[in-house]
Amino acid sequence: MMQFRIQPDSDIPSSTQLFNQIRFAIASRQYPPGFKLPSTRALAMQTGLHRNTVSKVYRHLEEDGLVESLAGSGIYVRAQGHEGGSRLQSPILHQYPEAYKVVQKTLDELLSQGCSVNQARELFLAEVDWRLRCSTRVLVAVPTQDLGVGELMVDELEESLKIPVQLVAMEELIAVLDQTTSATLVTSRYFIKEVEAIAAPKAVRVIPLDIHDYGKEINLVKNLPKASCIGIVSLSPGILRATEVILHGLRGDELLVMTSQPKDAYKLHALARRAEIIFCTDHTSLSAIQAALQTVTEELIRLPKVVRCENYIGSHSINLLKRELGLI
Repeated sequence: MMQFRIQPDSDIPSSTQLFNQIRFAIASRQYPPGFKLPSTRALAMQTGLHRNTVSKVYRHLEEDGLVESLAGSGIYVRAQGHEGGSRLQSPILHQYPEAYKVVQKTLDELLSQGCSVNQARELFLAEVDWRLRCSTRVLVAVPTQDLGVGELMVDELEESLKIPVQLVAMEELIAVLDQTTSATLVTSRYFIKEVEAIAAPKAVRVIPLDIHDYGKEINLVKNLPKASCIGIVSLSPGILRATEVILHGLRGDELLVMTSQPKDAYKLHALARRAEIIFCTDHTSLSAIQAALQTVTEELIRLPKVVRCENYIGSHSINLLKRELGLI
């Protein structure tokens, strides 16, 4: 920050000295347009002047059109003429100063590549408009044989994004996309190749979602005694198949793995009677196994431990999606 010095024995009033020094800092662009001036308290401490004197100088600068005061934000150097003083009237520029610098840098790069200002403006507006339109409709695409994982994803996305999310079977995706070009399509990385192939001709944005790493659950499995029975309940048959493979890779034949979907009452009851620990991937599965346990409680000496797994979609992936949709 520029240092201002006041000569107390000068014939020039202290307020005039400070005014002239600040005006010089602005005229020499040591304080460029958009620069936030020090607070009256900070400047009073630096110069030894009373805060009322500093406030008087700031009012004088504002009357001369050199600075502008934004309520609740501070005093800023005002742009002049072609510098576009009107843009500084927006508090959002001062709320996100670093983001504003990114916009300026990007615009400079576009101009250096041969774009005109109007062309650069069209590029920005087209991207912003597209993202706004895409955020109005979010589609989850999964194969028909595993709609369960789609239901799981829809539940988690609606809870996190606070907007409606539509589940679409991959086999019906072409017909749905024929009716819209303003949607964002999301899917698990398991299905991304097939979904991108369908969406590409329609110029619809596709965003892959990463699944949770299930580190806590894996550690529980690693520490189970040999011959333990594990139960897995999920809406998704694909998750059940993948889990069996993963558990076999972790423990081989040391563990017995039983799986069930929440709608399969027979398997649920068998699992409730046999398993020492039961993992549930979603709320529906958790409710189903809890209901099954209630019906067999009197038959059991010891109830199995029930673990509600972390969300299927990783939190980092959720945050990235929010940013893509302009929700944060």
